[in-house]
Amino acid sequence: MFARRHPFLFFLMIVSTCFTIMFIGFIVLVSFGSKMMNTQFAQQYTSSDGNIGIVEINGMILSSKKIIQDIKTFRDDDDIKAIILRIDSPGGGIGPAQEIYREIIKTKMDKKIVTSMGSVAASGGYYIASATDKIVANPGTITGSIGVIMEYANIMEIAKKIGISPVVIKSGEYKDMGSPLRELKDSEKKIFQALVDELHFQFVNDTAKARGIDVQTMATLADGRVYTGQKALKLKLIDRLGNLDDAIRWVGEMANIEGELKPVYPREDKITFIKKLADTLFKDINISGTVTDNFRYIIN
Repeated sequence: MFARRHPFLFFLMIVSTCFTIMFIGFIVLVSFGSKMMNTQFAQQYTSSDGNIGIVEINGMILSSKKIIQDIKTFRDDDDIKAIILRIDSPGGGIGPAQEIYREIIKTKMDKKIVTSMGSVAASGGYYIASATDKIVANPGTITGSIGVIMEYANIMEIAKKIGISPVVIKSGEYKDMGSPLRELKDSEKKIFQALVDELHFQFVNDTAKARGIDVQTMATLADGRVYTGQKALKLKLIDRLGNLDDAIRWVGEMANIEGELKPVYPREDKITFIKKLADTLFKDINISGTVTDNFRYIIN
């Protein structure tokens, strides 16, 4: 009877009830997920008796958090005698690559760490690999691509056609450089070129230092081109040809591991979906502070 007399209120009651049930269910899932995380912390590897930790770096390198966490976990575990970086990445952001590079340099003081390159370990992938004690690649691995690229899309003509007129109020002459709604000035191009040159020098200097190669020699190789693993070996960009198993055996010898070599991986987070859902529902809204965020600063 109530539903007929007050259909709108009845509908709101149904929606509110459903939402309440869903919210309670979500809280239960998060609580259950936390318990799973605590259990996983005690069982953080794919095997309980491993002695070589394998850290996988796959796809674009846009964040260093998980990779650094895995490296630290293996470094701090006395049962893990050596570490393998398994890289299959075309590169990524400069900041994340440099953060991982620094973490590897620190880790080398405690444990041997070797890179095993997959199908591709180029640009930022090579940046990271160069910091390890040794590098193993397949003959057909694509590596190198040592360089920095900055790019953005200019939509000025499209904006004109649909009647968009940008209004900019800025605190300094260059605050809006890189805006997709206007052309770059010559002075702005020079600033961005200087920035790219500086970042490129950092890339070249770090890889040369880590690999024990003269900076000028590395600079001649760092024109952005890619190399096969076989060519990279001749250029001393890598140390051996081989697959992941070869890298495991080599790092086992370097770390003087006696007996069976037992590689282990960090255990996958089983509640990733729940965490992502929570992040989506409750994340903060960030406001960009500069128009130059339209650019991509990529070592790629």
